[in-house]
Formats: sequence, C-alpha cells, structure tokens
Amino acid sequence: MKKNMLLNSPLSQVISLMGHTDGITLCDAGLPIPEANNRIDLALVKDVPKFVEVLKATIEELFVERVLLAEEIKTVNPAVYQQVLTILSELEQKQNNNIQIDFVSHEQFKQKTKETKAFVRSGECSPYANIILYSGVPF
Repeated sequence: MKKNMLLNSPLSQVISLMGHTDGITLCDAGLPIPEANNRIDLALVKDVPKFVEVLKATIEELFVERVLLAEEIKTVNPAVYQQVLTILSELEQKQNNNIQIDFVSHEQFKQKTKETKAFVRSGECSPYANIILYSGVPF
C-alpha cells in the first residue's frame, strides 16, 4: 500500500506522469470539463470533498512552481482565495521555493484548462474555486 497521503490511484498516476511545466486543473463542481480531457471525478455530494481538501491532498505529491487562478476569485470568493494563499505560502516553505501566482479572467482560465493533463473535480459548490497547478522540479 502507498505510504504517502494520496490514495486516489488515477490522481496519483497523473501526477507521476507530469513533467516540468505540465499543468493539472483542480476545480469546483461546476467548471465545464471538455470531453477529450482526462477527468478524475472526486465529487460525491455537494461540498464533498471541498476544493481546499483536494488542493491539500494534491500538493502532498506534486512539486508546484506556478499556479493560475481566475481574477474573479479575489472578490467573489475571498474566503477560498485566502485559504489558497495560505496553503501556497506554507507550500513555498515546505518546498523551499517561490510559487508564481498568475491571474486571468475566468473565460481565459477555462481556455487554459484545455491544455492541462487532467481535471480533478471536487464537490465544491462555491464560485471560482478552481486552480491550475504547474509542475516544477524539486532539484
């Protein structure tokens, strides 16, 4: 059995296949997911699991060098935004690197998701609880 925290096989596999600068989208229950993309659906019921829980579990295995968020999260969902900032700050300490945070409009964000390796759908039912994590290298 895996020793690390992340037990979801499809998610663990995607992370293991990611190379430098590859992206993975973590999203709320409402973000549109194109048919052609790899979909890892963790949503069980409304708000289970929460977006932040999925983010925390994912970064246990993924070395992150950059993230992309929709600009709208700052004003429409400030509670989740602040949680994300706190998590990323803690991750920087743990990884001993600076994580670049970029913002685009929600429409641009949806376009950028099409370039990612997979979509990981949470049960989150609050707006703009979405992030693209870009892989770095731990050396």
